[in-house]
Amino acid sequence: MDFAKKISLALAICFVFTANCYAKNCKKGIPCGNSCISANKTCRIDSYPVSGKSQPKSASTSTSTSTSTSTSAEVESSIVAISKQNFNTAKTHLVKIYKENPEQTTFYCGCNFSFDGKKGSIDFSQCGYKPRKNEQRASRIEWEHVMPAENFGRHLQCWQEGGRKGCKQDTIFNAMEGDLHNLQPAIGEVNGDRSNYRYSQFTKEFSQYGQCQSAVDFKARVFQPRQQIRGVIARTYFYMQNKYNINLSDSDNKLMLAWNEMYPPKQWECDRNRQIEKIQGNDNKFISEQCK
Repeated sequence: MDFAKKISLALAICFVFTANCYAKNCKKGIPCGNSCISANKTCRIDSYPVSGKSQPKSASTSTSTSTSTSTSAEVESSIVAISKQNFNTAKTHLVKIYKENPEQTTFYCGCNFSFDGKKGSIDFSQCGYKPRKNEQRASRIEWEHVMPAENFGRHLQCWQEGGRKGCKQDTIFNAMEGDLHNLQPAIGEVNGDRSNYRYSQFTKEFSQYGQCQSAVDFKARVFQPRQQIRGVIARTYFYMQNKYNINLSDSDNKLMLAWNEMYPPKQWECDRNRQIEKIQGNDNKFISEQCK
């Protein structure tokens, strides 16, 4: 057996041993990748054995070498497939997408922005944005999770034990955190102010960020997005709910249903969806079914 095959076999044995041990320790739910999720959840990550049901056991063979080689190949293929989708990789893809489409604007405030390498800068003069408090953070582009990380991470055991930091090495969380369909370019200050607040409609007056037509109520912990992106938000929430089995509250579900109907996809939403499908391998069907 050559050196490369020995390394592959060692990795495979280590991976399988670790996964089996973790599954045995998953007492409060069901194993999902290298994490543990609630028993009433379904683990849904493409190209990874994620069913809550036991996986079929492979039949024994007289040639252990061929079995080990096959197992090694399957394990390596799964690891590679999962590792490709994470937040850092997603940001690289998104910078490229928006460099090729420079006419697009920031998500919450509609400001023009551009990139110098991976660093994004914003033209406040064009959109009338005025920093509320944090001018330094307001000057940069950040990638906003439309559905907050807490919403899709809190049912994982890694989150329950250590929050977002506790999920840094969790492949399931990394795949959700790096899903391109859930990421949008935002002014850093607004991204920070939105935090993990739920979306809502509560005001007709907008003065917190100059002429930006989005608003936040810190006391009530709600965020009102501008009208132009409400449909995008709704279809993103439905996508995350469907792909990762994320529960929506009754109030969130009713709001998203209304926004989806009131604000159908514009051309850029359809184009972006197709571009992401080429990169990530899957579309957002809630957009696709409305795009001609």
